[in-house]
Amino acid sequence: MHIIPDTLGLIGNTPLVRLKGPSAESGAEIFGKCEFANPGASVKDRAALGIVEDAEARGVLKPGGTIVEGTAGNTGIGLALVGNAKGYRTIIVMPETQSREKMDTLRALGAELVLVPAAPYSSACHFVHTSRRIAEETEGAIWANQFDNIANRRAHITGTAEEIWAQMDGRIDGFTCAAGTGGTIAGVGLGLKARDESVTIALTDPHGAALYEYYAHGELKSEGSSVAEGIGQGRITANLEGAPIDTQFRISDQEGWYWVRRLLDEEGLCLGLSSGINVAGAVRLGQRLGAGTRVATILCDTGFRYLSTLHDPAWREAKGLA
Repeated sequence: MHIIPDTLGLIGNTPLVRLKGPSAESGAEIFGKCEFANPGASVKDRAALGIVEDAEARGVLKPGGTIVEGTAGNTGIGLALVGNAKGYRTIIVMPETQSREKMDTLRALGAELVLVPAAPYSSACHFVHTSRRIAEETEGAIWANQFDNIANRRAHITGTAEEIWAQMDGRIDGFTCAAGTGGTIAGVGLGLKARDESVTIALTDPHGAALYEYYAHGELKSEGSSVAEGIGQGRITANLEGAPIDTQFRISDQEGWYWVRRLLDEEGLCLGLSSGINVAGAVRLGQRLGAGTRVATILCDTGFRYLSTLHDPAWREAKGLA
């Protein structure tokens, strides 16, 4: 145990835990990277810090400046915390369909929250395009641009991947997670492949996203829908370019919820649906790689961020997850 010199030093170096149920189900050893242990309670703290420090290093974010971003919520929370610690104002644009907990958290952190209707990326009203316009119109502001700013994935190459490699003593056969911006899977994939080219990197894609078909058949094509927040992508972002994806799985909300429920009931972990989908993908990858192999995935954030949605029985019944 040692003292962390400043609060931003709390980001990263999260624990890795062996998951008993998924390990037994798959016959492999399944490990979850506990990203809910970050100060903003999600994996997105890493990208937030990486993006802000990159902007500072390039001289485009100056003292007293403003950080603007379009996000499903968790990146905004990370940016607000980093911004507070460094003295920046934060403006966050978020689809109004996201959980109330994320909205309340952003307001509590002092971020200026702009809610917009959910819209396809092709629409000028999409939250990403709206955030870019606000940044362009705000003096002293930068647009974080988490989807296409590769400072995002660099944070996972130098941070998350290296931590997983060290925690597993270099004995890792596979890694999988879903893609939102693509920063985590691309960054961890590139980092692990640099250590050992034989590590299998698998995309775990929710229904409604287009990347499963892209990596399986070379075509961006979606099927079905998902209520998972923060994951699912319909284009190849700059962070995804060159991502070393070896194989891919498509996971339903029902399968993800099955693992959320089991991990809560059997292991005392309260997670969100994106984590459940990741664990489902890790089980599939472990089954494919074979008995005794070692697979890691990302436990993206805390389930306490979804008390009014995923962990509310009435909400789940309305979404067909009861």
